[in-house]
Amino acid sequence: MATYYAQRATAGLIISEGTQISPMAKGYAWTPGIYTPEQITGWKKVTDAVHAKGGAIFAQLWHVGRVTHPDNICGQQPISSSAIKAENVKVFIDNGTDEPGFVDVVEPREMTADDIQQVIEQYRQAALNAIEAGFDGIELHAANGYLINQFIDSEANNRTDEYGGSLENRLRFLDEVVAAMVKAIGAERVGVRLAPLTTLNGTVDADPINTYTEAATLLNKHKIVYLHIAEVDWDDAPDTPNAFKQALRNAYQGVLIYAGRYNAEKAQQAIKAGLADMIGFGRPFVANPDLPNRIQNGYPLAEHVPETLFGGNEKGLIDYPVYQLED
Repeated sequence: MATYYAQRATAGLIISEGTQISPMAKGYAWTPGIYTPEQITGWKKVTDAVHAKGGAIFAQLWHVGRVTHPDNICGQQPISSSAIKAENVKVFIDNGTDEPGFVDVVEPREMTADDIQQVIEQYRQAALNAIEAGFDGIELHAANGYLINQFIDSEANNRTDEYGGSLENRLRFLDEVVAAMVKAIGAERVGVRLAPLTTLNGTVDADPINTYTEAATLLNKHKIVYLHIAEVDWDDAPDTPNAFKQALRNAYQGVLIYAGRYNAEKAQQAIKAGLADMIGFGRPFVANPDLPNRIQNGYPLAEHVPETLFGGNEKGLIDYPVYQLED
């Protein structure tokens, strides 16, 4: 794992894989956490390797909420903004007894006020743990249908207290989590990821343009280091309309990152148009550890092997070569 990240240290900023803030935050088997001393020590090997290569790395912190199964969370019932099951959503489990594989998620229980305060504290502590582990900062994963997204989007939240109903209330959990993290480690070390138009993991908002421009405006007061927008959730999804991007650009006053199905040409266009300050690349980096060099020089990109993305060992992860010019 340390080798994989270090190979990609020429990125302007590495954002780690999603990392659990607690045992209840886990959505998928074989995914990492950052809530125990042993996990902090393990991540220190990664951050040291990246820094030794001159790179910078943020930890992406997540709680999946309802997007899990009891087998992944010690037999507990998942928690969410409301007791609403995510339909047609599966997660990967490995319970040590049955064959590992994908199963349907189950209905969560609605979080109590005490649950909400406990999770806010877990986010705060995870941010501190990330800094102890040597990360340069953290990215709060508030996108892709996971817990914070379940509070934001109207179709996943039918609460009747101060965390549900109005848009102001649905954004309250995001607001309080960000505030706790900023207080703990500083605004210059906190980024936030949102996904306004994706429907991944069953979250849908009735008025996404208004919801997410308000979310962007809300984040201004925290003076976080960046806002990261995930645009698409499947390969043939329509592009985010430029009018929506412009609305977000007008609403948010800080560094704006977009990610999702970009190539070098589209990335340059988005930055030149002023819609984005930075562009994130995910899958292209898997097979191209030297991606910035390839883009800068117009070298061809290698294709990753989908079958080796999850599980296994070195194959398909750290055995992709850098580009070599022919003699």
